[in-house]
Amino acid sequence: MSVRHALLALLSEGPKYGLQLRQEFEARTGEVWPLNVGQVYSTMQRLERDGLVESDQDEAAEAGPQKAYRITPAGGAELASWLRTPPAADAPPRDELLIKVLVALRLPGVDLPAILQAHRRSTIERMQQYTRLKEHALDDLSLLLVADAQLYRLESVVRWLDSAQARLRHHSYGPPDRAGGPLPASPPAAAPSEAPGSAGAVR
Repeated sequence: MSVRHALLALLSEGPKYGLQLRQEFEARTGEVWPLNVGQVYSTMQRLERDGLVESDQDEAAEAGPQKAYRITPAGGAELASWLRTPPAADAPPRDELLIKVLVALRLPGVDLPAILQAHRRSTIERMQQYTRLKEHALDDLSLLLVADAQLYRLESVVRWLDSAQARLRHHSYGPPDRAGGPLPASPPAAAPSEAPGSAGAVR
């Protein structure tokens, strides 16, 4: 996510100190994206340099706990533009899992079906963690939205892994020592209560 724009959004509510920005950032994102205070100050320095925020202290002063920031008109325009602009889509996607699979596809002696299964199991476990997180979120809307977003994203990863397994079968893929052999059986899919799109999944 864009930390600089998230900080601009917080400043659109009024002037804030660096430590306050870090605390509110983590609270607004369900405390699942920890932010280092040093990252906050370095980001604020760049925003100030670009004329998107300004501070009460002299521009030459170092960022610190006593330095309050406020958004500028240019920063407000930048924030409004970012909120309405769809995220950039890489072509092809620069996804680490996809890159791993593409690399493994060409390596001799690599059991790609087993690799896919390992990632599938790990993804299912993460889905279960976010499902449990929702159960304890109660009425915390920020945390519920974060959990839902992660569950939908992870569900799409599982579906892609299943599709990749099917394509390997279609192309009769197999390592040299087991070419044409049966692929490992897929682990059971997540229970309906764990699937984001299932009835009763959104609490």
